[in-house]
This record gives sequence, C-alpha cells and structure tokens, in this order.
Amino acid sequence: MTHERLVSPLASFGSADLAEVGGKAANLGELLRAGLPVPPGFVVTTGAYAAAARAVGLDAKLAAGFGGASAPATPSSAVPSPAVTSPTSVAPGTGDNGAGDDGGPVSEAVALTAAPDATTADPAGSDAPGPSDAAPLPDAAELRADLEGAPVPDDLRDAITAAYAALGTDVPVAVRSSATAEDLPGAAFAGQQDTYLNVIGADQVVDAVRRCWASLWTDRAVAYRRERAIDPAEVRIAVVVQAMVQSDVAGVMFTADPVTGDRDRVVVDAGAGLGEAVVSGLVTPDHYVLDERGTLLDWSPGRGEVVVRSEAGGGVVHGSGPSGEARERLLTDEQLAVLAGHARAIAEHFGRPQDIEWSISDGRTHIVQARPMTALPPPSVPLNRRQRLLGAVLTEYLPTRPYPMDVSTWLGFGPAKMMRDLMADLGVAAAFENYLREEDGVVVELVPPAPHPTPRALLTPVKLIHRARSYDVNTWREDPVLTRFLRDADELDALDLPALTWPELLRVPQRTLDLMGPSRELRAAYLPGTAIALGRLVAATALLGRRSLLGDLLGGARTRTEDANQALQDLADRVRSVPELRELFATADPAGVLAAVREGAGPVAAFGDQLDAFRREFGRRETATPLLVSPPTLAESPESVIGLVSVLVDQPRGEDRGSRSERALARLLTHPLLRSARARRRMTRWVRAAQQGMAFREDSHFYFTASLPALRRSLLEIGARLAKAGVVEEPFDVFHLRMEEVLEVADVEAMPAEQAERLRSLVRARSAKRAELTGVRMVDPARVFPPKNTGNALVTGTPASAGTATGTARIILDSTDFHRLDSGDVLVCPYTNPSWTPLFQRAAAVVVDTGAVASHAAIVAREYGIPAVMGTGTGTTTISDGDRITVDGGTGRVTPAS
Repeated sequence: MTHERLVSPLASFGSADLAEVGGKAANLGELLRAGLPVPPGFVVTTGAYAAAARAVGLDAKLAAGFGGASAPATPSSAVPSPAVTSPTSVAPGTGDNGAGDDGGPVSEAVALTAAPDATTADPAGSDAPGPSDAAPLPDAAELRADLEGAPVPDDLRDAITAAYAALGTDVPVAVRSSATAEDLPGAAFAGQQDTYLNVIGADQVVDAVRRCWASLWTDRAVAYRRERAIDPAEVRIAVVVQAMVQSDVAGVMFTADPVTGDRDRVVVDAGAGLGEAVVSGLVTPDHYVLDERGTLLDWSPGRGEVVVRSEAGGGVVHGSGPSGEARERLLTDEQLAVLAGHARAIAEHFGRPQDIEWSISDGRTHIVQARPMTALPPPSVPLNRRQRLLGAVLTEYLPTRPYPMDVSTWLGFGPAKMMRDLMADLGVAAAFENYLREEDGVVVELVPPAPHPTPRALLTPVKLIHRARSYDVNTWREDPVLTRFLRDADELDALDLPALTWPELLRVPQRTLDLMGPSRELRAAYLPGTAIALGRLVAATALLGRRSLLGDLLGGARTRTEDANQALQDLADRVRSVPELRELFATADPAGVLAAVREGAGPVAAFGDQLDAFRREFGRRETATPLLVSPPTLAESPESVIGLVSVLVDQPRGEDRGSRSERALARLLTHPLLRSARARRRMTRWVRAAQQGMAFREDSHFYFTASLPALRRSLLEIGARLAKAGVVEEPFDVFHLRMEEVLEVADVEAMPAEQAERLRSLVRARSAKRAELTGVRMVDPARVFPPKNTGNALVTGTPASAGTATGTARIILDSTDFHRLDSGDVLVCPYTNPSWTPLFQRAAAVVVDTGAVASHAAIVAREYGIPAVMGTGTGTTTISDGDRITVDGGTGRVTPAS
C-alpha cells in the first residue's frame, strides 16, 4: 500500500477532507480544531478501505451490478403508481464512545418493502410519491464476508498498532465507521454502519476496522443509499478510533426542537452509563428542554430501564436500572448550561442546527459526535386570520409534498393559478401566491399568504352583477367554450406519445396547461351567477325558517360526480348478483380482486369490462388532489375503484338524491308565505338555479382535471426517454426535475455528457433532500387549526355537520385504504375529494385533519346527514385506528366513547 495517509491523528482532518475520512471523522476533526472537548483518536482513511476492497475484487463486482449497484424494476401497469423503498425492520444499533451512535454489530437481517404512498399524507403535507422499487440483493452478504476476511497488509497493521499505542497501553477505544456519504445535510446515515465499543488490544482494533469496512454493505446501508440515489460505486468508508469515555451519564442533544422546529431551543436526552441505551432506544431517557442560554424550561424524568456499562475485558454489558422509586434529575443546572454552551458553539461553527452526542465522565463533558439535524420541521410561526383561512384550503389541497415537476407544471400553472387569476380579477391580491418555500429545488415549507383587497375590489360588485346577468348558469353546458375544451382534452388523450419526436413530446405539457384558459373563462363567467343563486336560496330558506331543507334542496341537479357514484353502485350491484364475485370481494383485498378479474372468464371477466368502462369514463379524476400531477389518476388506480366498490357491496343502494330534493322542494312549497302560484313558481325557479349553480361548481371541478392524465402521461414518457438515455433510473424520477430543466434538452438521444451529468446530479440531490424530509410536515397544523380547550376531547375542530354519532375509528389515509371502512365506522382522514364520496354512505361520521365548512367532506356529510368535524389538525395521528369514539358535529368535539 502506497497511500500517503493510511492512518493519521483525528485532529489533522477537517471538512476539506471528506473524501479521505468520511463525514463523521471530518466533523470530529472540525470540532477538535474549534477547541471542543473531543476525545483523542486517529482515523484509518478511505484509502485503506479502497485498497482492501480492490484486493477482494469489490470494484469488479460492483461494476457487474453487485451490492445494490443496480436493481430490477417492479413490473407495473401502463403507468406505474410511484413507490418508495425503505427498511421496515432494523435491529437497534450499538452506541459509540459512551454516547451512542449509528448502529452496531447486530443482526443484518432487514425486511424491505416497496410501499406505494402516492396519497399517504398528514394534514401538513409531509410526504408524497416516491420513485423506486427495490429489494435487498443477496450478494450484499458476499461483499461483507469478503471484506471481513480481507487481508490487512503489514504496513497498515503497523500504522494502526502505532496509532493505537500512542493513545496509551491497551487503552479501551471505540471503533466507529465514517462513510463518505454520512453525517451530511440530507443523509445522516444514522444506524447504517457499525460501531464497536470498549475494544481492547491492537489485534482486536484491526479486526474491528475490518468489520466496520464490511458494514458499508449491510442490507440496511445498501437500501438507505439506494433510497437517496447514492451511487454505491462512489461510496468509501473510513474508520475512527477514539479513546473510550467511561460515561457516568451520556446522551444526545439537538440545537433546535426536532418536533416543533423552534431554533431557539436546546433539547437534551440523558441516560445513566454509556449513551448506547439512549441512542438505540433501550431506555426512556430524562428529557430536558432549554432555552438558548441553557436555562431549564421543562424536564420530564426517564425510567432508566437499562444501563449500559463497559466490561473489564472488553465489550459492554446491559444491566437493569433502578425501578419503583422517584428519580431525580441526572443532570444539574450547571451541567445543562455547559451542554447548551457547547451546543451553541457547534451550531454556530457548522452554520445549521446540529444533532450532537455527548458524555460526562468524572464531571468532565465530552463531545463524541455532531452531525446536521435531518428531518427538521420548518420553524412554527404565528399566522393571522386571513392566513389561517387560506391555510385551511391549502393544507386540504396539498396533502403531499409537491415535486419540482409539480411546482413547475400543474401546481404552478394549473388550477391554483386559475384561482389566483380569478381572485386577482375580483380585486383580491396575494391569494395563492408565493406560498411554497424551496431549498435546493425541493419544497420545504408551506407559508399561507394573506390575501388583501386592492382598489380594483371597488368595481367587483358591478362586475359580478354584470356577469350574472350575462351568463345564465342554467345554460353553461351548452357553452361553446366547454365544447371546445372537452374536444381538445380528448385530442390530447388520443395522442400516441411514444410515436412523437422529442420536440413534439416536449410541447405536450404546455398544450395541457393551455387548457386551463377555457376552464378559467368558464368559471369567471358562471361563478357569479352561481354565487347569487346560492346566496338567494340561503337567504330565502332562512327567512322562511326552512334552513334544514337546504342540503336536500341543493342535491337535485345531476352532476358528473353523481354519475360516477351511480356507476360505482352499478358495479356493486353486479358483484352482489354474481356469487363468484361476491365471494371474491369478501375474501381478497383490492389487488387480489383485480388479479382474479384480469384472469377470470364469464361474469368475472364481464365485471372487468365494466370496471374498464368506468375508468375510461371517470378516470380523469385525481386520487389525491387536483393540484398535483405526481399522484396517479383514478384511471391508473383500478385498486382504488375496487376499494370503493367493496365499500358499496354490503351497503343497500341509497335513495336517489334527486328524489330527496323533490320531496324537500315539495315541503318548502307548503310554507304559508308560498301559497300563491306566483310565489311557488318564483321559489321553484330559485331552487332550480341554485341546483344548477351547485352542479356547475361540482362539474367545473370535474372538468378542469380533464387534461391532467395527458400531462402525467407526457411527463412519464419524457421520463422514460431520459431513463433510456441514462439520465434517470426510471421514468418517475423525472418528477425530481423542473420542466424548464427538461426543456433545455435539445435532443435526448444526443445529449452532451455534461448536461446529462448535471441532470443526474439534480435528481440525486433532490431525491436525497426529499428522503430527508420524509415525515416532516410543511406547516405546523396547530398554527392553521389552533387547538381549543379540549377538556376530555381527543381532538377538536370546526363543526361542519350537526349530529352525534359513536363508532369505531377507521384511519383512511388514501385511496388504497378505502376497502377498510366498514359500515358504521367513523371515517378519520387527512382530506377528502369527490372520489371519496361513496365512503360517506357507509360512515357513521367523518373527522378530517384539514378543511372547513365549505370543504368537500363537510358538504357531502351534510347531504348524507352524518356528523362532521373539520380542521382537527391532528386527528389521524391522535386518534388510533380501532378506537371507539363519539363525534359531535355540532360542537366540533371528538371524545372517547363512554
């Protein structure tokens, strides 16, 4: 081995040496240089690993696709539903240097799953579709075995032995992995590589170094890198060896609150003994919240279930902690102040919030690790009333984090822009403008704007009255603008995208966005008349004391949503009438039903034909939100349709809404003030106009997604060609790019190498950033939906549909969960849209994280006469699936069932 620095003191490295010593060692070297109390040690550099890897032929194996260098794509339908790959079971790791760390010599068995999450969300929109499907590759174990048995050349062994002796005679040390991709912003790699504690003796240190090398190829580390689009051939690993701190108390601290995102807090967790117990979750630690100066603001005692100590001959032992008695604080005010001082210094040095591991031995504090905090929520800031009102809308319509392609296409120039233009036309500024904050091209925060009137608002009443008189909402379906719009949408759907040239294909997304123009024109023309008709009927029923009839009165007009619901009822009727189908729906999940239908014959195959007809007729609808193009449409989600049908199979066909509406009108016309024929005719006209207004509101929503499937198909075709050119791994990865970045590609088949690498780098970086933000909300729901004095309530929200109902809570996060709702359950969900409507026939009540009284869920709940509570903020996370709860739609309270 001829490398200049195989082994060097830790203090000789810093942030400029990342490629040589990895993230952990580089950060520790920086802290030593800054004068922080870091235990002394040395680093076995990445050059030593690279030589060992070459000696066992690892480079050649990686080139052949070993160890996660490539992975087969999951077979899919014509347009795949995006999915993510993530470890679902990782054994707890071993701590480091008395403070805990990033995994230890534990079982390598890790279960992986490709979990579609196109619509999985929280009220703040923390997550969204992921790009890849993969499974652990069996050759990873072979690579580990090769490295664990790799020969250590004499010069390297001698260098390690000399550096170890410099620390003292047979001094206990911690041997820790330091990969070149870890402890960096967006990729902490916590728990991915191994650490060995209380290692004693030069031979044992050398052996621990080899095992750290091998831990670069654990299944969990391979999966973590793949999820973040990190090329395995580019990753190297160094090993840090430090004097062991025999801690009296140790733990972790954060220089910002990891839950609220507050940057003026220091959060400290502490446990007795080595920090492994805290970091690996073996113990409930003491929990301290400090201000920036180190003043204690809050403390909750831990339970001290486990204490980890060093053994005399090497290794560690897990013992039982004290039990059954009140525990005093493990840390004094003075110790907390010292920790807070170090926290401030470290955060200031690195320029961003830090996750720090520390230990205290014989009264002296040691810093044993620092890395950037990942998954940190944006700071929680107060919102004014106008921001909260618009925030309730935005959190409902953005349940998932937008991709860069969303922002630069449908979200930026689709329905949201249409609403922004309509509001500006009415003299309202700053509505739906600048509400997303991005970092490195990835949306990190939703900041609800504060709309305000402009001088143009003075002309709004005149403008509305003129439009209401000029455009009769009863005739909107005959408007030639709608005819042309639907014709153009059909033409886009009929495009043979694979047959288009690259320039022709690049023009398709803009063609789909241009169809927002006719949608905007129709809404601007007919919404004023709709508003006047609805307002007039609301006022009339209130004056007559008949407001209770309003919901049924407005449900009389036929809408495309109602047509879709009737078509679903027809599918359910067919299932009920065919024993084979009835048995299939009773015993299989939606994916199993779909597979059986595709392979079936006779009545089962006929059901498949009817299902396909439904998808052709109504498949342009969104599954998650009308504002994003990244989630699949209903046509791409036959399992979601089957889930809706399964909800209706055991539910008797309800009364036609038109019949209910006619009965409500008949009751209204019996009012004494409507005795004259003239008064009854006038009231009937008012009801019909309001019904048509509601139909226009519903159907214009249905139609403005007409070009969404063509946009999504064109983007995925662009992605497929970029994948063929080697720019992205698979078509869905194109959503990590912005449209303008794709438009810069003049010829996808003759792309300059520099341009291709730049696009690849953008996809990798944004994928890693997005992975970092998994589970992180875009806005604090408590700011949008301020919690009320709950008393014994689990959650509270806006009363949206009166009544009280008790039932089993069923958490339905997205369309893939539809089939789980049983009759009489309480539907608890992050949001709804029109495709969720059939669920209301089965639900006893509905509780929604987002929205308000005018939201889809509230309107439909009132139509079906079930209680509804909107805008709870945290219903899906506070209420547990299967809980018995009582929903009071009149007070907005959800309580445990008595």
